[in-house]
Amino acid sequence: MKFLFDLFPVLLFFIAYKLYDIYTATAVIIVASILQVGGFWLKHRRFEKMHLITLVFVVILGGATIFLQDENFIKWKPTVVNWIFAIAFLASQFIGKRNFLQMMLDKQIILTSNHVWRTLNFAWVTYFIIIGMINLYVAFNYDTNTWVNFKLFGMMGLTIIFVIIQGIYLSKYIVISDEEEKKEKTVSEQSSIDG
Repeated sequence: MKFLFDLFPVLLFFIAYKLYDIYTATAVIIVASILQVGGFWLKHRRFEKMHLITLVFVVILGGATIFLQDENFIKWKPTVVNWIFAIAFLASQFIGKRNFLQMMLDKQIILTSNHVWRTLNFAWVTYFIIIGMINLYVAFNYDTNTWVNFKLFGMMGLTIIFVIIQGIYLSKYIVISDEEEKKEKTVSEQSSIDG
């Protein structure tokens, strides 16, 4: 359910684009993102960081899209955003004690060493650079409809594949706490009793 809630603005963008045009779709995603953040706050009385970051990008870049109405700007936008993320993730590697990835995930995941966090962070830097280059290739070698489909589904698909690969890599380095180990043992014992 959370996955659908997170994708709500993107789905509305895609529908609006297919029914109208890129500018209407951009206005729709701005409004949908505001509703998403507001709805989450009403339900949980807190904001989710990723929703807020997305909202800021959507409002600033979406507003610029509507204001400029320049197709080249629209096509360059995902690349610029990805490359900004690449620069930020790379800079975080050298500033402070924890990189961005570690700051975002270390409460959910305990890893065996900081080296693993650095490797993952560099993997994301590389991913952001490559996905930005792929976006430019598709944007300027195919028609706008193909590019929009790639932007929504191709980039999402590539990101899902990348996250799965990271999950496989991470599985070797995740530290299971004593509490989690006890839960797993209890579930395993219960399964063998039931089976």
